[in-house]
Amino acid sequence: MPRDHAPILASRVGRYVEAPPIRRLLSHFQCVWISLVPLDHSGPVAVVPDGCVDLLWRDGRFTVVGPDVTAATPELVPGSIVLGIRFMPGAAAKWLGQPLTEIIGREVPMAEFWGSAADRIADRISATSSARDKLRVLQELLAAEAPRVEHPRQEATMIFEFLRADASAEERKIKALRERLGVSERTLRRQCDELFGYGPKTLDRILRFQRFQALARTHAEKGLAPLAFRAGYADQAHLTREIQSLCGMTAGEFVRQLTT
Repeated sequence: MPRDHAPILASRVGRYVEAPPIRRLLSHFQCVWISLVPLDHSGPVAVVPDGCVDLLWRDGRFTVVGPDVTAATPELVPGSIVLGIRFMPGAAAKWLGQPLTEIIGREVPMAEFWGSAADRIADRISATSSARDKLRVLQELLAAEAPRVEHPRQEATMIFEFLRADASAEERKIKALRERLGVSERTLRRQCDELFGYGPKTLDRILRFQRFQALARTHAEKGLAPLAFRAGYADQAHLTREIQSLCGMTAGEFVRQLTT
């Protein structure tokens, strides 16, 4: 795809700040973040898959963004503020009360899950002025709900971290994961569907892509072939196909955007 037509990674648009959540939310959420969209921005951005689920507030709306299998391309309003809070692995289903398989690749109004309570949260956030105050209000409102929500299952973090850290071949890795958990292939698939929205092979594919991103940000000068091998791809061609499929751009363009 020619560079002029390549999507723009969301990380390159405006200013993005990430921080730990308040202590009362640490069992349920990985981080909170703010994205400030520049006034001269136009068009969609590419938000690449990461195996995670986020709650968002933007343009007065309170939504949940389900686990993606390809890049999402939301339209961002110039000059707007986007707030996010990212669930811990396996935590989102407990808060939503529905399987994550229902929201794969979708941004869904939280009113569909929480009714008028979600609208009140959106209104409370909208009523504050600064981005910092909006994020504080979001966290305080979620913290009030947290005692009523079951903590994520321990195996969720174990599955996520095991697949994220291991760059060995998929079949060998998933077999080792099943042995560690002491479960059958069918049980592992059912658990991953419940915790992440899709099976272990899809989750592994996305986390391998995330592993490549981390390597490319710090070692891009080594070239695509060595980075592909270290990330767990069969070869550079495999990497190239996966990046095109997952985020709609060439591997070279993707690395360029990550590193410039």
